[in-house]
This record gives sequence, structure tokens and C-alpha cells, in this order.
Amino acid sequence: MATRPYEQRARAEESEKTRRRIICTVLDQLEESPAEPIAIGNVAKESGVARSTVYAIFGSRSGLLDQVARELEDRSGLPELIEAGKEPDVRDYIRKGFRLASSISATNREAFRALRSMAQVDGEPAGKTFGRMEQQRAEAMHDIAARLDEEGLLREGLSRVEAENMLWVLTSFDSFESLYAGK
Repeated sequence: MATRPYEQRARAEESEKTRRRIICTVLDQLEESPAEPIAIGNVAKESGVARSTVYAIFGSRSGLLDQVARELEDRSGLPELIEAGKEPDVRDYIRKGFRLASSISATNREAFRALRSMAQVDGEPAGKTFGRMEQQRAEAMHDIAARLDEEGLLREGLSRVEAENMLWVLTSFDSFESLYAGK
């Protein structure tokens, strides 16, 4: 006998609720105890699921952390930053980009900070996630520098590579973190 469509829909909805509850548990842990490692057993217990459920949904600790980072990016406004990249005037894109990147950095700041720290200490799981985020940023800085160069907007004597390096530093976690130091 075939499964009824409403049963499948109910299962899918329940599965999504479980997935979101697990991600929220990790986000809460990052906010409340940023120095504590994210342990699948603790996440499962706090989420009210079995460890095997966490692994079934996310595949691994690395997969879980990657989904948490993606959730943070979505909540913080990364889709708007990506959309801003379509701005025809690269200078307007840079203005919007800095404003949005600053907002992204400020939103869920503690969780981003904890993920970054984990990447430096933990290696593979968190490092892979943060590495993906940094690769996206590197590609964006490369594209911006290329657009500035192609439109003749680089200061005389400043190469495309130098512009890319400057943009990299200006958009770094440390640069935005210094904006909020002591707050």
C-alpha cells in the first residue's frame, strides 16, 4: 500500500522541525558557551533526539557545523550581500557591501566568533566550514577588484592584486570585529 501524500508531507514537516531544532541547539550552545566544543552527544541530548538522528540528518559533525554556518549566513543577511553584487555600479556595490557586511558581522556576532575560534583550534570540521566562507569572500574580493580595474577606478599605481588584498583586509572578520570591540 502506498504512503498517502499527507503522511509524507507530515513526515517531511516533522523532519524539518527536528533539523531546525538541532541547528537552534547548536546556535544556542555557540551563544551561551562559545569556548565549549560542539559535541554531537550533547547536541542530540539538548535537542531531544538520538545521536544517530543527528548523523542521519547532517552526516557528520562537519556537516552539522556547515549547516549551522549557512543558517547564520541566511539569518544575518548574506543573501542580500550576494544580491548586492549584481549592482551595476561597482562603487555602489562596495558601499552597500560594507554596510551589509558590517551588519552581518554584528548579527549573531558571538556565534560567528565561536565558529571562527573553533576553525583555528578544531581543524577539520569547523575549519572546513569557515574555509568555505572565506573562499566565498576571496572570490567576491577578486571580482570587485577586477570590476574596479576594468572600469578604470583603481588609483594610479595600484594593481588589481593590491586592490584585492586591500579589500581582503578591509572585509576580514578582524576588521569588523574591531568595529564592535568593547560593545
